[in-house]
Amino acid sequence: MENNPELNGTKSPQDRQHYPVIIIGGGHAGLSMSYCLKKRGIGHLIFEKDRLAEAWRSKRWDSFCLVTPNWQCKLPGFSYSGNDPLGFMNKEAIVSYLEAYARSFEPPIHEGVRVSRLSQDESRKFLVLTDIGEFVADEVVVATGGYQIPAIPRMAERFADNVTQILSSAYRNPDSLPEGEVLVVGSGQSGCQIAEDLHIARRRVHLCVGGAPRTARRYRGKDVVAWLEEMGYYDKPIHEHPLKERVRAKANHYVTGRDGGRDIDLRLRALEGLRLYGRLQGISGRLLSFAGDLKQNLDQADAVAESIKNTIDQYIAANQIVAPAEERYRPVWEPEDPVLELDYVAANIQCVVWCVGYRTDYQWIEVPVFDGKGYPSHQRGVTSVQGIYFLGLPWQYTWGSGRFSGIARDATFLADYIAGRRGAIPTARLLNELALGS
Repeated sequence: MENNPELNGTKSPQDRQHYPVIIIGGGHAGLSMSYCLKKRGIGHLIFEKDRLAEAWRSKRWDSFCLVTPNWQCKLPGFSYSGNDPLGFMNKEAIVSYLEAYARSFEPPIHEGVRVSRLSQDESRKFLVLTDIGEFVADEVVVATGGYQIPAIPRMAERFADNVTQILSSAYRNPDSLPEGEVLVVGSGQSGCQIAEDLHIARRRVHLCVGGAPRTARRYRGKDVVAWLEEMGYYDKPIHEHPLKERVRAKANHYVTGRDGGRDIDLRLRALEGLRLYGRLQGISGRLLSFAGDLKQNLDQADAVAESIKNTIDQYIAANQIVAPAEERYRPVWEPEDPVLELDYVAANIQCVVWCVGYRTDYQWIEVPVFDGKGYPSHQRGVTSVQGIYFLGLPWQYTWGSGRFSGIARDATFLADYIAGRRGAIPTARLLNELALGS
């Protein structure tokens, strides 16, 4: 990686180091942006607060693996080239993939440098304050993603002090938790996979099931992801989605790449002893109270999975594709008498794993680019403040945005847009695409 020995923060304000573009965040989004800018000959610098790929190293559990097949890893200029395209990389392989990507083009990344403030001066230049000094940029790309602060409810404070509480990002393996039973709150991708990891290790698990949808892993001879890719679902822009911008708040479908890839069937796990409840509503003394929505949430998750199969069936029929027939899913368990209260002390629950999602943290950005809820207001990552961009957000432009599969499209668009502003390429086409929302 490139390094600059003069990055010492000791220069006077008039001599601050200036860069055409500064990228804040050195994950796969920041690296992708760097690759695209470098291909266009645009000078830039990346600040990454941790090591390269640190989130994959230290904020994933030991058995973690991708839920999308390896062939969908398509960083710009660096698609997956291993010998297991239909498999699912574990976290060590993901780290190796990102390290190899960085080696392939040597991005100007400075690791271990935290940005504490982004502002704009009277000349409309951007000031980037870091712990190694202040830098000036013509344009800034914020590539920190959309998940910074865990959204833990205040009710967590009501558990007794002797109950261990951790975030999903702090979970490593079943042996890392204290003895006793475990409560997992949240049934999105992390919650379901962590609950399964504990259950497979023969830990007694209590899972609070929310409204996250699920999908089958495979259907009619293919991974469901392959069908959705073929049908263009990952390329559909947000303005064509029925929910428009509201889709950004929707949970991802739960499924797993573990054991070569398979479904997560909570009903089957319930038959095996996994305890399922509705949403956690409150804590009063020793009592946990749950909503009576367990059946509704399980049924709705199944309905989403079946609706995806319906769409695949229609596509197969319309295109006269030869594909094997497959029986539809039949529920193997029903919550006939759902539990609405539980004495967690009597149940010997010694640990709670919170898997309830994250929210953004942009308090360090002192430029008016946010909507009334504090979310970046943008079109395809371009904000109303000229020179400020975002990259790596969920549904930034398509369902693939923010993922290994779709980040190249978004990074390429922004790099072309920046190059256009700098006079390197005509901007008419890009401006027209923004105006049309395309």
